[in-house]
Amino acid sequence: MQRTVIIDALKSTALNQPINVRGWVRSRRGNKQISFIALNDGSTIKNIQIVADMSRFTEEQLKPVTTGACISATGLLVPSQGAGQAVEIQLQELEIYGTADPEQYPLQKKGLSMEYLRTIAHLRPRTNTFGAVFRIRHNMAMAIHTYFHEHGYFYFHTPLITASDCEGAGQMFQVTTKNLYNLKKTEDGSIDYSDDFFGKQTALTVSGQLEGELGAMALGKIYTFGPTFRAENSNTPRHLAEFWMIEPEIAFIQKDELMDLEEDFIKFCVRWALNNCMDDLEFLNQYVDKGLIERLHSVVNTDFVRLTYTEGINILREAMKNGKKFEFPCNWGDDLASEHERFLVEEHFGKPVIMTDYPKEIKAFYMKINEDDKTVQGTDVLFPQIGEIIGGSVREESLSKLENEIRRRNIPDKDMWWYKDTRRFGSAPHAGFGLGFERLMLFVTGMQNIRDVIPFPRTPKTAEF
Repeated sequence: MQRTVIIDALKSTALNQPINVRGWVRSRRGNKQISFIALNDGSTIKNIQIVADMSRFTEEQLKPVTTGACISATGLLVPSQGAGQAVEIQLQELEIYGTADPEQYPLQKKGLSMEYLRTIAHLRPRTNTFGAVFRIRHNMAMAIHTYFHEHGYFYFHTPLITASDCEGAGQMFQVTTKNLYNLKKTEDGSIDYSDDFFGKQTALTVSGQLEGELGAMALGKIYTFGPTFRAENSNTPRHLAEFWMIEPEIAFIQKDELMDLEEDFIKFCVRWALNNCMDDLEFLNQYVDKGLIERLHSVVNTDFVRLTYTEGINILREAMKNGKKFEFPCNWGDDLASEHERFLVEEHFGKPVIMTDYPKEIKAFYMKINEDDKTVQGTDVLFPQIGEIIGGSVREESLSKLENEIRRRNIPDKDMWWYKDTRRFGSAPHAGFGLGFERLMLFVTGMQNIRDVIPFPRTPKTAEF
C-alpha cells in the first residue's frame, strides 16, 4: 500500500479508510488490552497515534516496537478517542524495518542537554527540538531563494577554493595536495607551491563577495548562497568554522536603497517563518524561548532605526555616564562588541537598528570612503538576541581610491588584479551585504548556540560525523 506522510495523514478527512504510515517510534505505552504507539516521520513535529488492539497482536509481535525503532503501520484512519489529535490509526498490519535496543538507543531519556546532543549529532534530528530547527532551516533556505528570484536576482555560484582573502584577515583553511612531511622550499625558506595542485597557495573561501561583485558588474544583481569557512579559533556560541552565507551584490544602488533592501529582505524571511513554520515555532516558543513568536512579530511589524556609528557611540557613552557597565570599551574608533549592539537594539531603541558610516580603520578595504576620509558607507543590521546579523556596504567604485586602500593595508596586489579590473573597465556604483545563515537561524528559532542550528557543526577541535 502506498505510504501517506504523517503531516498529510493528520489532516486527512478520509475516515474509516485504510492508510499506511511509516516512521520512527517516539513512544509506546498501554496495557494488556490496548497499546498506543506515537509515530513520527519528520514531516511534522506532531506524532500520529497508532492504536493496537492486543486481541489482534501478541506481546511478542509488539516487543520490537520500542523508542527509536522504524516501522510501517497499516490500518483504518478513525476519529481519535483521546485528546491532542483529531485522528488516529487502528492498527491492522505491522512491519518492523529496524529495531532500536532500549539499552543502547541514546534518545530514550527526556531532558537531554544540548551539549550531550551535540555528541550524537547523527541522531539528534530525531528529537522534537532538532526536527523543528531543521525543518525551519529548510524553509529559510526556500525563503531566501524565493525572495531573490521574485525580485529579479540571478543565483551566482562563487568558488569555494580561492587564492584571495576577501576580508584580509588571513584566517583561512589551506587547500593543498603537497606532502606535509617533505615540503619543497624556495631559496628564502618559504614554501614553494609551484608543484601543488593549483600551482599556487590556495584556501577555502571566507566569502563569495569579491567574485559576486564581478557577477553584478555583468548581470546587474546577483546573490550567492553557499558554505564559507573561517579558521578562527573562536569557541563562542556565535561562531562556526564552516557556515553558510547569503551575499547579494547589486549594481547602480546607493546606501539608502541598500538599507531598504536589507530591511525588506530580512522581514520577508521572518514573515515566511511565521507563515510556513508555525507548528515548529509554537513548539520552540513553549520549550526553548517563550518570547520567540512575539519577537518575530515585533521585527516584521516595526520600522528599523537608522543610526550612524558616531550617534551610536554617543548613546553608549551617555549610558555609561548614567551607570551602565560594559565589559568592553566603546570609544570612537572601537569595533562595537555584541553587548554594545544588543544594548542599542534591546534596551535603548527596543527595535532593530541599521548602523552606518563606520570608521574606515575597522572595516574592509572595499567599502566606499565618505568625504570626511574617516568613515565608510557600511550598513550593518543589528538584531535583538544576536547583535550584528547583516554586514553590508556600498563598495568603492573608484579604481584610484581602491588601489590606495589595497596599498595602505599591504594586501598583495597579485591577488587583486582581476578584482581591480571591474573598476578599470566600466566601473559602476554598486553595493551588497552578507548575512550569516546560521545567525538568521538563531534569531528565527530562539536557539542559544550556533552549533545547534546546523546539522553537523564544525568548530575548533570538532569535525565529527
